[in-house]
Amino acid sequence: MEVAILLSLAASLCTATSSVCQRLGARSLDAREPGVTGFDPLLVFRLAKRPVWLLGFGSMIAGFAFQVSALHFGPLALVQPILAVELVFVFGYLGTMTRCRGLRWREWAAAAAMSGGLAVFLRSASPSGGRSSAPGPLWWLAGVGTLAAVLLAVVAAGFGEHVSASRRAACLGIATGISWGFVAAVIKEMTSRLDGGLSAVFTNWAVYVLVVTGAGAMLLASHAITAGPLAASQPGFTLLDPIVAILLGALLFAEHLQAAPADLAGEVLGLLVLAAGVLTLSRSHLITSHGAALPPRTLADVNHKELIRKTR
Repeated sequence: MEVAILLSLAASLCTATSSVCQRLGARSLDAREPGVTGFDPLLVFRLAKRPVWLLGFGSMIAGFAFQVSALHFGPLALVQPILAVELVFVFGYLGTMTRCRGLRWREWAAAAAMSGGLAVFLRSASPSGGRSSAPGPLWWLAGVGTLAAVLLAVVAAGFGEHVSASRRAACLGIATGISWGFVAAVIKEMTSRLDGGLSAVFTNWAVYVLVVTGAGAMLLASHAITAGPLAASQPGFTLLDPIVAILLGALLFAEHLQAAPADLAGEVLGLLVLAAGVLTLSRSHLITSHGAALPPRTLADVNHKELIRKTR
C-alpha cells in the first residue's frame, strides 16, 4: 500500500508539470485560430508544434506510467484521490516561478486544506480489498453511464459566441474529470494482465479501450484548457476524477470503504474540506493569471504581450 501511495504522489508531480507546460502552450494559440472557441479535432496537433507543450506531453506520459504502476499495487479509491494533489504541486510550481509574490494567506490555507482533507478522507475510508478484474456486464453499465454523463457535460458547454468562456471551460472540465475517472478504471483493469506479460496485455480488450478513451479524454482536456480560465476548468479536473474513480472502484472492482458512522462522517468531512480547498485554490490569482505572471524567460517563443492580453 505504501508503494501505491509513493507512486501516486510521483504521478501527481508529473501531471502537475504537464498541466503548467500544456497551459503555457495553449496560451500561445492565436485566439483567431480555429478551435479556440469551437471544437477542433486537430487541436492537439496544432499544440504539438509548441516545445513547451511537448515538454508537458512528455511529463504526462511519465505521470501515466507512474499511475499504471500505482494502480497495479493499490485500489482506485486510494490512487485517484491522491492524484488530486496535482493542484497543490501546480501551486507550488507557480509560487516558485513568481517567488511567492502577492500570495495571500487563504491560498496557503487552501493548499493545506486540500492536503488535510485528502488525509482525513483516506484515513477514514481506508480503501481496501477488491478484485483485480471486473465482469463484462458491469463494464457495459459503467461505459454507457460514463458516456452519457460526458455527453451531457459537453452539450451543456455549448459552442458559439453566446456561451461564456467560463461556462464552456467549467463544463468541459467536468467532462474531462469524468473521463479521467473512467480511464483510471480501464487502466486498473489492464494492470490485472501485467503479470502475464505483453501478450496477456495486448490480447485483452482493456488496452484498446484505453487508447480510445485516453485519446478522447486528452482531446477534452485540450479544449477545456483553451476554452476559458483555468479557474473554471480546474475544479472539474481535480474533483470529478477521484469521485468517479471511487464510484467505479466500488461498482466494478468491489473495493471496500469503511462504513461505520464515524468513518462515514470523516469521509464526508474530508471530501468537503478537499473540495473547499480545490475551489479556493483554483481561484487563486497565481493560477488564474499564471501565464501572464511568469517571467518572460519561461515563455519560450510565446509573445509575452499577446499572452498578457489574452489572460485579462
